[in-house]
Amino acid sequence: MKFYWVAILLMLFSVAAFADDTTGIDADKQDTSTVIKLNKHAYDARLTNAEETIDLSGKALALAMKLGYTRGIAESYRVQGIGQYYQNAPEDAINSYLQALSYFAKCGDKVGEARIDYNIGNLYRDNDHDKSLEYFQKGRDIGERLHNESLIATSFLDFGNVYARKKEYNKALNYYNQSQAIFSRLKDSTNLILCEQNSGVAYYRLNQFDTAEKLLTDATTKAKEKDLNETVASTDLTLAELYINQSKFDDATRVVAEGQAYATIIKDEKIQHDLVYTSYELEFKRKNYEKALSYLTQVYRADSLIGKTSLYSQIHIFEVEHLRKEQQIESERIDQQNQYERVRFWMATAVVGLLIVVIALLVSNVKRKAKTNLQLTELNGEVSRQKDNLDRVNHHLEEIIDERTKDLQIKNRKLSEYSSYLSHQIRGPIATLKGLMNLEKEGLVDKQECISMMDKCVSEIDEKIIEMSDMMHDTSKPV
Repeated sequence: MKFYWVAILLMLFSVAAFADDTTGIDADKQDTSTVIKLNKHAYDARLTNAEETIDLSGKALALAMKLGYTRGIAESYRVQGIGQYYQNAPEDAINSYLQALSYFAKCGDKVGEARIDYNIGNLYRDNDHDKSLEYFQKGRDIGERLHNESLIATSFLDFGNVYARKKEYNKALNYYNQSQAIFSRLKDSTNLILCEQNSGVAYYRLNQFDTAEKLLTDATTKAKEKDLNETVASTDLTLAELYINQSKFDDATRVVAEGQAYATIIKDEKIQHDLVYTSYELEFKRKNYEKALSYLTQVYRADSLIGKTSLYSQIHIFEVEHLRKEQQIESERIDQQNQYERVRFWMATAVVGLLIVVIALLVSNVKRKAKTNLQLTELNGEVSRQKDNLDRVNHHLEEIIDERTKDLQIKNRKLSEYSSYLSHQIRGPIATLKGLMNLEKEGLVDKQECISMMDKCVSEIDEKIIEMSDMMHDTSKPV
């Protein structure tokens, strides 16, 4: 019978444990889902508010690290790098991308690796076209192997951007058209706006102003609807240049102001700087040379502060640094066994050294105590002298207090006597005055005689008051 009860208890514990494990799994799924959502929101905000992208991806990274969710960590680093890229912090961006690449490699996520290739290629885009194309080609190769249309479309868009910077605008437009066709099938509205914007820039460079204006204004309208602030600001920059070339100065002024507002919202100093230079070109073409000079001064100051550094060198340094860290970790792992013996040796050496230090401290402590005792003896003598001085001062103060107390007692007694005297001396004349007043009211005394007597009483009171004042000021007179 006992056996059955034990079996039932074990079954109950097993069920409870299974329930706890299931709850833990559900919790983990919920947490990983939170990481995915945070990263998605962060990525969607990249063209609206890059600061929000960095903030949300940072929260996703912290949660993914806590869960040990490798793919979540990788994507968090990637999205954070994108936010840093749009904040014009390429050094931070490459560091985040390389961290993401190592985590994507750990979990075998080839799509993630391809996206990182595109991200790094964009960092090289304005400085090393060949290096940029090399990274884009790596991402495209992965996309074709996986038959991933999104990756392929992104590669076409990125290829177009590089060839536009190489001033091969027709080739760039060919890539943009291929990219746009795929993004249309995928219904990717954000990338479609980017295709339209980049195509507009290419047509502008080809001096096809009407087509360029239509594409750029359409891209701006759609970007505003989706709150793509970065896209609006950069598109306004091209539109302003287009209007300046066509001498449409009012339109140029309008889009420059709008671009500055959006660039301020996203805190993009590079676009703000470019718009200041565009303002200079606008005022110069208007022949408003004084205002143009003020804008040119701002541009010069900004260039002086920012300086002209090689982005390629910065990125290369971070790549080398990342590889160096990887090698250092591997080297530390290999050297760990050898270090064990060295640690033992140095521990023994440290113990001997500590003993020597302890002995030296003890000797120093003895000397310091002797010196301290001598100082304490001198201080005790000084304290005794100070105490004697205080005793003398206290005795003198007591004498002064006694004298002051006696003096106050004498003054109080005199005041009491003065009060009694004044009351006695003045009460009589005042009583006489009251009596005369009553007699006068009753008509029992002659009015003139009454006034004469009252005047006598007032004079008597005045004399008593003067006498009293003299007595108050001359304490030597008796009452």
